[in-house]
Amino acid sequence: MSAKTSSLVEMRDLKVAFDGVEVLHGIDLDVAHGEALGLVGESGCGKSVTWLAALGLLPGKASVTGTVRLEGQDLSAAPRTVLETVRGKRIAMIFQDPSSSLNPVLRIGRQITEALAIHRGLTGAAAKAEALRLMDMVGIPDPRRRFDQYAHEFSGGQCQRLMIAVALAGEPELLIADEPTTALDATIQAQILDLLGTLQAETGMALVFISHDLGAVSQVCERVCVMYAGRIVEQGTVDQLFSAPRHPYTRGLFDAIPRIDGPRRRLIPIPGTVPHPRELPQGCAFSPRCPNATRFCETKRPRLLLQPDGRSLACVHPVEPAADDTHRTEIFEDTMQ
Repeated sequence: MSAKTSSLVEMRDLKVAFDGVEVLHGIDLDVAHGEALGLVGESGCGKSVTWLAALGLLPGKASVTGTVRLEGQDLSAAPRTVLETVRGKRIAMIFQDPSSSLNPVLRIGRQITEALAIHRGLTGAAAKAEALRLMDMVGIPDPRRRFDQYAHEFSGGQCQRLMIAVALAGEPELLIADEPTTALDATIQAQILDLLGTLQAETGMALVFISHDLGAVSQVCERVCVMYAGRIVEQGTVDQLFSAPRHPYTRGLFDAIPRIDGPRRRLIPIPGTVPHPRELPQGCAFSPRCPNATRFCETKRPRLLLQPDGRSLACVHPVEPAADDTHRTEIFEDTMQ
């Protein structure tokens, strides 16, 4: 593997527990330089916790074990002073609710220039000029006039663009977008997704996109990890997962997507709910909801194993490709247009 495609971030056996209850069960994950990785799954499956743990942002009651390496540098055992040189500078994170991330009593310009001062040492006229450039880059109209406005004077979509500008201030090598379009309407969602794709192409940074929206993931990501109950259950390229999902949970996510065109079909919901971390089944966590589950699944937990087609899968009774899987390819192609 060349230096250009080598791993930027490596996670090995990352585990997180709150008050003695394990919620993340040994995550192994690599993010390459410049790649776009999607994390999908229901609420509570551990998508956000994975990266909050990696950056040391979980509360003190959380117990974190395992290793997280940034180009060989171990972040899991690093002191706070070292982590502060990584957060914002090398790894930046934007969240789904910009209104709770922007300071309501500070002007927008000051918030961006503050990030520039901390991460790049820019002050005065140089910082203002760079802040205006970032505002223009993320699509804020008339940035010079709006530089001295407050967050409440911007729309929800513009606030999310400003959060992206703050995140880009440190010129990060990795941007983690934690459901950045959830609080936005459909039109603004599409604009933000286009912006993330454009920025990644222009800057060469890696992107981790956390979302419930499979369509959004297909638009900006090259590779996808599907998480369930604190574990990765399937991992592969966007094309692989959208054309032929193999894990019953991944298949269930696609079956629940309504189609706008074509014949009307009854949606197939995934029965039941995600188990509470205190009450996980002895075997596969998805077995109580899985149509393919056997007694073996109820007692033995499958490992995430590499498959002949290059994907990774944690299932002993995977879904076999069927003729009706073609509609998943159509969804993928329609989304990418």
